[in-house]
Amino acid sequence: MKKIIIFILLLIFIPFFIVLIYNKNYKEIELNYINTIYIRVKRNETNEIEKIPLEEYIVGVLAGEMPINFDIEALKAQAVASRSYALKRMEYNKDKDYDVVDSIMNQVYLDNEYLKDAWGNSYVKNINKLRQAVNSTIDEYLEYDDKVVDAMFFSTSNGYTEDSSNIFDFDCAYLKSVESPWDKDVSSAYITTKIMNLTEFYKLLNIPYNKNLNIEIEKRSNTNRILLLKINNVEFKGTDIYNKLSLRSTDFNIELQGQTVSITTKGYGHGVGMSQYGALGMAKEGYTYDQILAHYYQNTSLTKIKN
Repeated sequence: MKKIIIFILLLIFIPFFIVLIYNKNYKEIELNYINTIYIRVKRNETNEIEKIPLEEYIVGVLAGEMPINFDIEALKAQAVASRSYALKRMEYNKDKDYDVVDSIMNQVYLDNEYLKDAWGNSYVKNINKLRQAVNSTIDEYLEYDDKVVDAMFFSTSNGYTEDSSNIFDFDCAYLKSVESPWDKDVSSAYITTKIMNLTEFYKLLNIPYNKNLNIEIEKRSNTNRILLLKINNVEFKGTDIYNKLSLRSTDFNIELQGQTVSITTKGYGHGVGMSQYGALGMAKEGYTYDQILAHYYQNTSLTKIKN
């Protein structure tokens, strides 16, 4: 009986000591601040505006915007892109109460308290990986024509990124379409299908119900994303359908199947700037973060915030 009790106690306490030893092997690394720049972040949950050191903010954005299991070079590329994006928003919003919100409206930012709760025993290991990516790129941002780059990014391409003019109606020299063949091998979102009821489909598009569905593609971009189409003779932009139906991309195909509509999309996100899964694919092939950035933001230069 005594042996059984000892065995049970060992089963209970051995995992505890393993976790304890595991955590002792990890000590939180510090951020190597060079410049103490603060960004004003509006928290959606509380509506409060917090002043956060920029590099600490970038760590929280990495946690919110890119999976922790991504290769370090992809995380470093994301750090530079997110820092550039943040600096651009600080420039745009200098006369406003805040620079960014902490949601997908700008960049998702997750604070340390949230991450400690979410990651549990993996917190130190994970936060160190993100801080390593930030420390390795400390103060670095992208520049074009002596100006901070508006470094947009998205999840998964359809094999190509998209010209900004086709999605956001502004032309930008460094936000031009480039090939991104890596996504299909690393992203589960490369091809997805959404099924919805025909009645719901028409309701979301605010057009009359019709048992017949006629789709006419009027214009596609060079990357196969839909720019203009007609649905039962009502004209829409591809981005209208993307937003109204909450699709994953503007490269889509719509088919009527009885009383349901099947919509197959290729890629995930608006398609402008850096593909995050493309960055992962490049990192897996041995590309460094500066090479990843040079590919997706062509003719830009990597520079540092001046002291």
